[in-house]
Amino acid sequence: MNTSIAKHETQSTLEAASRLDQLASIAEDVLSRCRARGASQAEVGLNEDAGLSANVRMGEVETIEYNRDRGLSLTVYFGQRKGSASTADLDPASIELTIDQACAIARFTEEDACAGLAEASLMAREFPEIDVWHPRPLDADEAVALALRAEAAGRAVDSRIGNSDGSSTGLSSGIAIYANSHGFLGREQGTSYSLSCSLIAGQGEAMQRDYWYDAGCRFEDLADPESIGRRAAERALARLAPRSVKTGEYPVLFSAEVARSLFGHLVAAVSGGALYRQASFLLDHLGKPVLAPGIDVVERPHLRRGHRSAAFDDEGVATRDNPLVADGVLQRYVLGSYSARKLGLTTTANAGGVHNLEISTGSEDREALIRGMGRGLLVTELMGQGANLITGDYSRGAAGFWIENGEIAYPVDELTIAGNLRDMLLGIEAIGCDIDRRSATAVGSVLVGRMTVAGDS
Repeated sequence: MNTSIAKHETQSTLEAASRLDQLASIAEDVLSRCRARGASQAEVGLNEDAGLSANVRMGEVETIEYNRDRGLSLTVYFGQRKGSASTADLDPASIELTIDQACAIARFTEEDACAGLAEASLMAREFPEIDVWHPRPLDADEAVALALRAEAAGRAVDSRIGNSDGSSTGLSSGIAIYANSHGFLGREQGTSYSLSCSLIAGQGEAMQRDYWYDAGCRFEDLADPESIGRRAAERALARLAPRSVKTGEYPVLFSAEVARSLFGHLVAAVSGGALYRQASFLLDHLGKPVLAPGIDVVERPHLRRGHRSAAFDDEGVATRDNPLVADGVLQRYVLGSYSARKLGLTTTANAGGVHNLEISTGSEDREALIRGMGRGLLVTELMGQGANLITGDYSRGAAGFWIENGEIAYPVDELTIAGNLRDMLLGIEAIGCDIDRRSATAVGSVLVGRMTVAGDS
């Protein structure tokens, strides 16, 4: 790290700490005023966020956007009556009005036996270093230059890259306070950076588009712009002259960048809201197989530089490494305190969602899985939202490559892949070691043994 960047990080860290102290003081004052109005419990969150996004296309700047947001959200409980209100204005008069509104709402709502803060004994008391705060000086000119470099490198790969959907650089930083009437006060701060490029190969009706990107909490960890642009170009070129395939049942290999969606459906199906509403295809599956044998899914909220690392959840409950699936068997649900009470269970520190899922992998990468599958479909893009969490029915548009004799034969598009999520998850035959770590779900390519692929009749 050069001297100027180090100085900027030090100064930004001092400024963030000072501002967090101010927000903490506001939070404590709000809680005190809620108690004075007769609230039996209260919780308050304050946040301040800033960001920059630069978008270019065909060598020209299209947009430069700055954002700066802040807000206060408040929930009060009068017994088991709940009221919530929020404001984007931290002026004392606006905060006073927000408190009045939340208390008024609570006094007129019906009682809910499951309402209330998470148990005081579950509040976080230790705050491990998760290393997600890396402020860096990055102005609009540099952000534009990075995006232009990515696009230029991609367009230079081949004369068939005749157009662009654009390239973008994004950065954001945020600080937040969560406090409640148990005496808990937690501080969070984080940064994020991204760089992406989307290119178009071919001409007329034969055009094909594809993209590539990188993202992380530390700018220096991003791939260089040229490699992102070249990867986007190579992916677009590989999709030229696509064909369809004969409708039938085949093995389907989900490339790592799309495979994470399968585990997103799993998490949604075992989340408290879906369960207590009886709206999940995995009702009453605790202790039962939900994935193929040998597959583990573990939540790791304290992962350094993780995309969703946190010492506590949205209710202040302490997070910890926690298995979700072991050897294919569901070990727990994904619960906040409210859904846990509805189900007669205990919160799993997942108010606000899961934190950094790691899925066990095999020893083979995507290329080895392709060789082993012989004949079938490699999916590199999914379209649509065709997953029914109540029934598990799954049907989505797909594009990718047809595999013959263990090799990529030709690109394919305008396909539909279909099955049932329960069968698909239990039917996973292999997970590759080509892990995509650009999101909070770290997983490699996933081979599902058999699905319906609809192409030419």
